[in-house]
Amino acid sequence: MPTIKKISKLTDNKHLNLYQLDAVNKVGREFPYFVASRAKKTEDLKISTKNQTPDGVIIYSICKEEQDKVVLVRQYRYSLDDYIYEFPAGLVEDGEEFKRAAVRELKEETGLDLEPIDVDPMYEKPYFTTIGMTDECCATVYGYASGEVSKKGQEDSEEIEIVLADRAEVRRILKEERVAIMCAYMLMHFLKEEKDPFSFLK
Repeated sequence: MPTIKKISKLTDNKHLNLYQLDAVNKVGREFPYFVASRAKKTEDLKISTKNQTPDGVIIYSICKEEQDKVVLVRQYRYSLDDYIYEFPAGLVEDGEEFKRAAVRELKEETGLDLEPIDVDPMYEKPYFTTIGMTDECCATVYGYASGEVSKKGQEDSEEIEIVLADRAEVRRILKEERVAIMCAYMLMHFLKEEKDPFSFLK
């Protein structure tokens, strides 16, 4: 069975850090394995805690007044030096309940108010994102968005366009644009569920 002999923290940043695992594979070969994490110290890594506390939230919200539209963001990402379509999302602050984090993040990124809906806990539990390179896990919050679109709450480090997309636009985005994979899968549900965009949760 593979094992990990030692964990070393290589960076000291506010939101994301790099850790080196001194690993041993199943045939006994030692090698370095690198993990990006939201953890501020080694003891907080998921490898140490073994829990799935959400580092962040992803918000799947439908416009309350026009339920044929879904709330997306088109965001500049430095890792691509380009824009990509995503759902509104953000980090959960220390001691913050993840649904409250979703309400806060949607307001900050889009100006819209989120009314979360109740779903079976298996749909909103934190799941891991890109496990080959990070231990980050995120909870998904579902709900209705209302109010006026605004960029006033966005941070200087964010370059975000707010998109209220109907099914025709969603189909175009999936065909022609760069889309985050978690967003893409959910948009496929949105295309299929024309009468009730949340029916897949029932």
